[in-house]
Amino acid sequence: MTTPSTPPLRTAEQVGEQAGAVLREIGRAVVGKQDALEQVMLAVLAGGHVLVEDLPGLGKTLLARSFATTLGLDFRRIQFTPDLLPSDVTGTPLYDQRTGEMVFHPGPVFTHLLLADEINRTPPKTQAALLEAMAESQVTVDGETRPLADPFLVIATANPVEYEGTYSLPEAQLDRFQLRVRMGYLTASEELAMLRARVDRAAPEAVLERLAGPQDVLAWRAVVERVEIDDDLLEYAVALVGATRDHPRISIGSSPRGGLALVQLARARAVLDGRDYVVPEDVKGLAVPALAHRVSLRPELWVSGISTDDVLRELVDGVGTPTTRRTAAVSS
Repeated sequence: MTTPSTPPLRTAEQVGEQAGAVLREIGRAVVGKQDALEQVMLAVLAGGHVLVEDLPGLGKTLLARSFATTLGLDFRRIQFTPDLLPSDVTGTPLYDQRTGEMVFHPGPVFTHLLLADEINRTPPKTQAALLEAMAESQVTVDGETRPLADPFLVIATANPVEYEGTYSLPEAQLDRFQLRVRMGYLTASEELAMLRARVDRAAPEAVLERLAGPQDVLAWRAVVERVEIDDDLLEYAVALVGATRDHPRISIGSSPRGGLALVQLARARAVLDGRDYVVPEDVKGLAVPALAHRVSLRPELWVSGISTDDVLRELVDGVGTPTTRRTAAVSS
């Protein structure tokens, strides 16, 4: 796998148009999931990893594969099972009889986009094999550190309702995901459109066009790094994260990594909209997907049907939103 060369400079407006074209192409395969698609695209732009947590059969695997195809990224899938070993993820040295030496055989983590399917079905030891890869884009095996591809993105899926044969993701692992995506059921009209599209194309899945490549993703991320964000919006992000630590229904609040994720996603949201500056709505609109999986509710709430998403929405509404001149400019 070759390392991409230095990407050319682009504008936020250009990247917004290109990313929008990618979303429209993926929308041909993944019907009626615009919010989920946009959130995954924000992670692509912001350089983070995604946890897709929802019921079976809602298109989680199709979503990941469609992004890999349209973005022109190398794609590997790991089906996590209880008997999966860490070496099945990272790779392992094997003895080569021809040379008499140990030769490292890379695992599926050596790719651009890795689908960790049903990550909560494997024990914590194997889950932890992804920690170094997600945090540092590298893998250490037998004392030797090997860099991963650039870009490197993990999209992990988890079924939140099955408990038999599953293992809860530890907080340290959850914190490595930049955001958590919920897909949800289609509306009746969307489900009808999906069925009609399947009948009309006479094939199980739509054939998607490649619209970008690894160099493009790196160029897009360079644009995100140039997006301006005012101090009052940084203070707003800090206030949102701090509120998770003081809320009476939350036992463990978000780590500082939550604030970093929120700010970077807000900058990516600006680029997706063709702007080179962040407005309060960028931060506010991403607080729940960026922070909800990083907090733990008090035990007595587990049986009451209250979710972390519900608590986070309540929390966000209770934190004052700053008003800037740029907000007025966008509104007009």
